[in-house]
Amino acid sequence: MPLERVVISLGGSILVPGEGDAEYLQTLASLLARLAGERMLFLVTGGGRPARSYIEVGRALGLDERALDEMGIVVTRLNARLLLQALGPKASPSVAESYEEAEEAGTRHPLVVMGGVRVSLTTDGVAAELAERLQASRIVNATSVDGVYTADPHRDSHATRIDRMSYEELAVIAGEPTGLAGPSMVFDPHAVRVVKRAAIPLIVVHGRDLASLEGAIVGGDFVGTSIGA
Repeated sequence: MPLERVVISLGGSILVPGEGDAEYLQTLASLLARLAGERMLFLVTGGGRPARSYIEVGRALGLDERALDEMGIVVTRLNARLLLQALGPKASPSVAESYEEAEEAGTRHPLVVMGGVRVSLTTDGVAAELAERLQASRIVNATSVDGVYTADPHRDSHATRIDRMSYEELAVIAGEPTGLAGPSMVFDPHAVRVVKRAAIPLIVVHGRDLASLEGAIVGGDFVGTSIGA
């Protein structure tokens, strides 16, 4: 029986926010290495605050959105390389730069890491398109919030977490694509369309809650939001 494939979208906001990053990366890598082998894990890293900082400065300098996207992709791949250093021998030795490279690496290694792949596509979109290509069992979106809320919980103290929701409900919250590089949103609108089309379950958890992250990866208990049909 083929191994289960799980795609994990790791937000840059939880990889390198500047708070105990090295310790977190080591613990995260140990968890992922332990879970890999019984299943195949494909990790897609976001750019987070460093990418947005470059994009903001570039935009102020007058760069077009394509150039800004290209800078963001570089940062996502830098985050991927950083994570790769901690993962050890179970991981593919290099960062995949395309879906084809990721799929091929998965034939030889139970852990594959990649960042962005093309302009105008967020790493949420990369995770969704990769999951569709691989016919993954689920996508785990590890972000800086412990699920999908009725409003931004960082700005609205009355926001409440939604434990279960449909693709259609998530699409309403996600809104429409902005067309701008480096958007910050609960889940990319294009990615929502892809997971709905492919009927791939999506789970949103806080990436630094490693117990919930593990539960989401293995199909167990977690604190977060489950999205499906």
